[in-house]
Formats: sequence, C-alpha cells, structure tokens
Amino acid sequence: MTAPKTPVPTTPAPSSPAERIARLADAGHDCVDAAQALNAGCQCVSLDRQALLAALARDPRDGALQAMLAESRPHLFAESLTFVSADHVARMAALIAAIERVIALPAWADAVLGRAPSSARRPSRAAGVFLGYDFHLSAGGPQLIEINTNAGGGLLAAILGRAQRACCDEVEAAMAAMQVHGPADIETAFVAMFRAEWQAERGDAPLATVAIVDDAPQGQYLLPEFLLFQRLFERHGIQAWICDPSELVHDGAGLTLHGARVDLVYNRLTDFAFDEPAHAALRAAWDAGSAVITPHPRAHALYADKRNLVLLSDAATLRRLGASEADIATIAAGVPRTEAVNPAAATDFWARRRGLFFKPASGFGSRGAYRGDKLTRRVFDDILAGDYIAQALVPPSERHLAVDGETVALKMDLRNYVYRGEVQLVTARLYRGQTTNFRTPGGGFAPVLAVPCAHPEAA
Repeated sequence: MTAPKTPVPTTPAPSSPAERIARLADAGHDCVDAAQALNAGCQCVSLDRQALLAALARDPRDGALQAMLAESRPHLFAESLTFVSADHVARMAALIAAIERVIALPAWADAVLGRAPSSARRPSRAAGVFLGYDFHLSAGGPQLIEINTNAGGGLLAAILGRAQRACCDEVEAAMAAMQVHGPADIETAFVAMFRAEWQAERGDAPLATVAIVDDAPQGQYLLPEFLLFQRLFERHGIQAWICDPSELVHDGAGLTLHGARVDLVYNRLTDFAFDEPAHAALRAAWDAGSAVITPHPRAHALYADKRNLVLLSDAATLRRLGASEADIATIAAGVPRTEAVNPAAATDFWARRRGLFFKPASGFGSRGAYRGDKLTRRVFDDILAGDYIAQALVPPSERHLAVDGETVALKMDLRNYVYRGEVQLVTARLYRGQTTNFRTPGGGFAPVLAVPCAHPEAA
C-alpha cells in the first residue's frame, strides 16, 4: 500500500516574479522541469510587433525592410520567447568547448581534410564567422544535431530580443535581466568578430569594405538579415554591399565589385567549396589569399561536413585522434550516435530506420533529410545511392503557444552562435512539420530565456 503523502504547508505567494521562478524550480528540485513547465504553461504572446518594427527602423531605407518582414515573411519571428534551463545552456557550452578542442587537434585536420575538396586544404588564420551548433533537448539533456558554418539568423535573433514583453508574471524580472546583457551588446560583438577575422589575416590595416555575398540575394528568404548587416556595417564606418558572386571580379590585387575594392567577403553561399562556375572569382581570391573570406571552405570541412558527426560520436576514434578522456565523456553524452550509410548494410539500416534520421553528408538546412519512420522504399533506395549519414533520432522538445486563440505544440530546436569557441548567442527556432521551415503560424526565431537553477548541484 502506498503511504499517504505528507501535506504541503501553505505559504504566502512569492512577492516577486523572480521568486516565483525560484519556487517553480524548487518544487521539482530541477530547473529543467521548471523550463519544461514554462514552455508548456506560459502560452502567451510576448512578441511586441510594433517594438520589433521600431527596432528595425534605424535607417531611412528601412520602410521596405519592414514591409518585407510583415508581408512576405510573416513567420520569420515566433510569437513568444522560449525557456531553457541554465543547466542545459551550460551543458551546451561545455559540449561546444570539448568539440572545439578536438577539432583543434592536428590529427582531426588530417582525418577530415584528406577527404575534403582541394579548396578546403588551404590554411587560413580567419576562423569563420557565425558557426552554428544546433541542438534538440532530450530527456538526457541537449543533443547536438549538426554544426553549420554559415548559420543564418544571428542578427535577426539579436534584434528580436529587444521586442519582447513580459506576458507571464513568472518571467518579468528575468526578462529585465536578459535585456541588460542583450542584443545591443551582441551587435557590437558581431562587428568586432568581423574585424577580428580581418585582423587575423591583415593585421592593423583598416577594414574599409565588405561584400555580403549569396546567389541571387534579392530572392533569398533571409534577405532582411543581409540588409540589416549592411546597415550595421555602415553604422560602424564600413562600406557594405549585397551582391551575387557573379558580380565580383578577381584581378591580381584581389576582388572588386563594379570597380570598388572588396576587403572582406561575408560568405552566405551554400557552395561550400566554391566549385560552381559562377563562383570562380571567389575561388580565385580564396586560392590566392587576395581577399579575406569568412566563413570559408576550410571551416566547412573542419566543422560542418556531416561525416564529421560519425567521428565525433565514436569514442574509440576520438581516443585515437588524441582527445582527452574528459572531452570524450562530454562528447559521448551530447552527440547522438551517427553512422555512414553503407549500401552493403541496407537490410540492417532498413530494419532500424524508425530510430534514425538520414542526412546527406554534404547537405545543408533540411534539404534531402528524412526521418526514418517516414521513409518509403523509393526514398531509401535514393539514400543508399547517395552519400548519407544516419543519426540516432532525437525528437525535438516542444513549446506550447496560443496561436489564433488555440493552443498549439510547436517543435523547438536551439542554435548556439559560436566564434572561436565562445558562445555569443543562443536562440530557438519554432516550427511544425519534419524540419525547421519558417512557414509555421506562431513559429520562427524565438529568444531563449535561461531559467535559473535553484540548487547549484542541479547545474
């Protein structure tokens, strides 16, 4: 027979929102439980769209930008912020630090560059801006889903943080703290990051011009972010342009755009090796070292090739490469088991498919990615014929929000923006469907608020 529960003494309601958060954490002795409870129970709209538009209106040219976000990209920004335990934020940072130490090992470079495109083998002192570590939250803690070298959305997320209002009493005080350490400082840090890339290659020479480069940029869904970066650079005294790579010309001295010298290229292309004919000028400048390009082919090969996850999730391989036992343990706890798909083992992969997520080794975003439980035989045959990895399936956690008067469950992933091993910003992406899509009512980029842990030992 189950013993009767001891009655819980009645105590006065906490006198402040911060105390209410602490009580929620204390009730389960776990800030993870507190974050989950807030994600499920705080179903309000915190995004102040008028404040967001005001945050964007910093330049006379921004009327078109505001219209673009309101009319053609209405689901780029989620309706509310998200909650993550301080413990999980710390664990993500610890995992990132461990992976960065592994990738810095000479044996890691030998292992991954040998199979990389030739353009990736050229050394570079520039590290690469906007490295993105993407996570799902599982019962066992944060799990790394992938690493990206041209992770978009960082500046959008920084601006979004200024347009939140406290719509749940429990988060009012914590939101005030978030604003103290928030977006304005992040924007300054972003500019400093680009200057650091330039100085790593060019020393004390002044950075005068930046080209933000993508294929047909005016048609890109994240064009608003390109425009925001252009304005940000200009506010810091750097001339900036947005262009297609075919507009660039390489001469003996470097890159030019319509006759103007380009010092640094902020590269948003998904041709990570610069192999396409339209990218010939970039490739020539990269090979010659005549322009600073960030991120670049070497960074992609070191970090973002999906086959790297196979190495990271294999303790024996990490040990052989020279990783410390402490780092191996940290990585084992946070990187799902990942395998290269071998057609010779097709029967085995098919039998285990419901517990796997399949991704193209050289893909990006969600293109060509499939949950194993959704596979048809025809798609599976295509996977076998391609260059794919299979990752242990880690379903995303959820954020419940009120959308059009109805509570909906949105899937959530977390992106850590990282530069030289330091986490600059953590943001969430909310969506419905198989993968992040920025087409979901109520979904999009969402600020992350870390829920404090009431007990130090919980973290």
